[in-house]
Amino acid sequence: MNPGQMLAQNYSPFNRLTEEQSTLMYQGSLKILERTGVRLFSTRAVDLLTSAGAQVSEGNRVRIPPKLAEWAVSTAPKQVTLYNRNGEPVMPVDGRRSFFGTGSDCLNIIDHRTWERRKPLLQDVVEGTIVCDALENIDFVMSMFLPTDVDKELADRYQMEVMLNHTTKPIVFVTYEISGCVDNIKMAEAIAGSAQALREKPFVACYVNVTTALRHNHDALEKLLFLSEKGIPFFYIPGAMAGAAGPVTVAGSNAMRMAGSLAGLVIAQLNNQGAPVFIPGWGALALDMRTTVMSYTGPDHHGVTQSIAHHLGLPMFAKAGVSDAKLIDQQAGIEAALTLLYDAVVGSQIVHDVGYLESGMTSALTQIVICDEILTWIKRALKPVEINDETLALDLIDEVGPDGQYLNTQHTLRHFREQWHPQLFDRNNYQGWKKKGSKTLAQRAAERVEEILASHKPEKLDQHVQEMIRSYVQSPTE
Repeated sequence: MNPGQMLAQNYSPFNRLTEEQSTLMYQGSLKILERTGVRLFSTRAVDLLTSAGAQVSEGNRVRIPPKLAEWAVSTAPKQVTLYNRNGEPVMPVDGRRSFFGTGSDCLNIIDHRTWERRKPLLQDVVEGTIVCDALENIDFVMSMFLPTDVDKELADRYQMEVMLNHTTKPIVFVTYEISGCVDNIKMAEAIAGSAQALREKPFVACYVNVTTALRHNHDALEKLLFLSEKGIPFFYIPGAMAGAAGPVTVAGSNAMRMAGSLAGLVIAQLNNQGAPVFIPGWGALALDMRTTVMSYTGPDHHGVTQSIAHHLGLPMFAKAGVSDAKLIDQQAGIEAALTLLYDAVVGSQIVHDVGYLESGMTSALTQIVICDEILTWIKRALKPVEINDETLALDLIDEVGPDGQYLNTQHTLRHFREQWHPQLFDRNNYQGWKKKGSKTLAQRAAERVEEILASHKPEKLDQHVQEMIRSYVQSPTE
């Protein structure tokens, strides 16, 4: 994909919060950092904050002055560009441009060949990466599935190897421990040619999961310190579940979560001023008290953190194209479409988890393909309308008059191909649909997956680079 194909807003933006509300939320986050503080399970992180004037009690409970957080917000980059594997700038992240990609580490897959819900294999990651490499509206790739047929302690290296070998698109990776993060960056550096080359044109970014907003685990902080020192973009996203790991209210849970993210931002800027850090672009997920399931798609929290991120001018990592449905059914389609459209309208920037089902437990290649089709509709619906003499066609309207028709005019011949036409959504009449097999959308999507796997050949890495990457899987960092 090239930058001309991105989804960028050309209309009046929508914000869930007013500027005054965003300021109140931000100030609330600063007060949480100053009054309550965060518990940090990293001596290096605590020492950085202590030397900058933060107060420490109980060994690792750190209270951060508002001025320190405000300094970090002012020094962090407001624009970050991700490149493809060939060094081309394909994701200039700033303002209200939106880019979409998959998620990582789903515990289940709905097999498009059998419709069985089963445990994923490494081949599923291979096929998923190939499909994403081919889809026009998937801008970046994540591993999608957690393979169960490899050493689980090395699964993150296997996933990274697969993605590097089967797509040229930017990659967002997740690792379980700091050692996996180190190895994955080494793989990317092998492709880029050097650490400096990767820093200058990063085609990978790391998604760092943090235990909760106020408890930052050791591995998350070590990844933050490693990545910020390297100058590699990363997403520092504290866990938050409204009603369980934070207040049940939208304002309280999201202010607390933003406080946790700002703590990470401060540490990163103290470690290496100018380090590219993304803050959350989706709200705290809510615990459904009736089912004890964490909903991925509830409307209550949508748009809140995006408003704050835009208010601060910081790049954000968002989530859409998701569903709580267990099957590729009407609910899956509706929730995926609603969340994708909403995030496009509010100007979410890097949007992941496209194709997620079952509240993040399952994904399916068919659902990803369906979401790609939804995105083509959204991009066309939000595309600027060209209004000039040719498109207004006033002379033609006058020529045809009240009693004529336009099917045989040169104007129709020139422009009818400009209309949006779906690849998956059916527009046949009933007889035409029956003639083509009376197939459901899911069935047509499964056929599309098979077509891609049969015909699409991702650009290969040089053999010696493949061998270097393989060496980090076979001899991982301890």
